[in-house]
Amino acid sequence: MTAEQYMEEALRLAGEAAAEGEVPVGAVIVRESDGVIVGRGRNRREQARHALSHAELEAIDEACRTLGGWRLAGCTLYVTLEPCPMCAGAIINARLDRVVFGASDPKAGSCGSLVDLFALPYNHKPLLESGLCEAACAEKLKTFFKTLRKKRVHTKELQDEGDDHGAPDGAE
Repeated sequence: MTAEQYMEEALRLAGEAAAEGEVPVGAVIVRESDGVIVGRGRNRREQARHALSHAELEAIDEACRTLGGWRLAGCTLYVTLEPCPMCAGAIINARLDRVVFGASDPKAGSCGSLVDLFALPYNHKPLLESGLCEAACAEKLKTFFKTLRKKRVHTKELQDEGDDHGAPDGAE
């Protein structure tokens, strides 16, 4: 498989997340020696009601279980959105060799947007590539948040309509 195909799988997982009302982020971890996907993840914070349910952490967890250890040397993480500080720390601790992300995250991105945690003097420095399938990754996020905003406006309108308790116009 190509790097684009791995990112397409991450995008598919992001789509699953979006379908369940989660922020659409998907991730896969690939063992570079044979190109096998050893870990998959997608955001599940709302469903799990858990702050740690990020796509990258799910993928790291599955890869560790698949490979039988916590060191993921020889593996690459493909993720649709730039990792946050928590996920960047997990990437460093898991010893992933390389991280490839699609869309930058100006609000929480910790691989160059706000800060580059991989540039700090930690004991491990993964290689970093950004912008793979960037337009598709960014569009999935934009579409999700646009839909979410429309739902919120519609819900607010329905609540506002219910607040007048059926009083005639101008009789509040």
